[in-house]
Amino acid sequence: MSPRSRESRLHVLSVLVENKAGVLARVAGLFSRRGFNISSLAVAPTDEGERFSRITIVVDVDAAPLEQVVHQLDKLVNVVEISELAPADAVQGELLLATVEAGPAERSQVIELVGVFGGEVVDVGTSQLTVMLAGRPDQLDSFERLLEGYRVAGLQRTGRVALPKLGASSPRLSQVG
Repeated sequence: MSPRSRESRLHVLSVLVENKAGVLARVAGLFSRRGFNISSLAVAPTDEGERFSRITIVVDVDAAPLEQVVHQLDKLVNVVEISELAPADAVQGELLLATVEAGPAERSQVIELVGVFGGEVVDVGTSQLTVMLAGRPDQLDSFERLLEGYRVAGLQRTGRVALPKLGASSPRLSQVG
């Protein structure tokens, strides 16, 4: 499957939940019971203090089963609001950390590559660099492909976070209250 056709099957859900123990496990369990693979999951408290958390879930499903999952999510007591974020109407971001083997001959090349992508070198060893980039998922995918020319000792991505673009109307699939 081409990256473009896979990307068109990905759905980004923004789920506002009460910040209570066990909520994330119940939400993830719902997807698991339906046999859906979560491509990315990120969760953190919102700007309203510790009362609510926002879970951003990227899932690869057809539209009909997604409606079923949203309906089931809506039944969970601690779910406050569910929105689907269309890629064109959302600002999406992700963080990448990578440790790259870079001796004296390659070090400047890696540093230049990181600079082109707006990243930074966050740790330096005698034969390795650890770099950090934040950006759109497609930008990080491109950076990762370019790193294939080097020996990568470790790589970690956070998963997507997303919010509606200013002025865009993301459909609220459910709202309690």
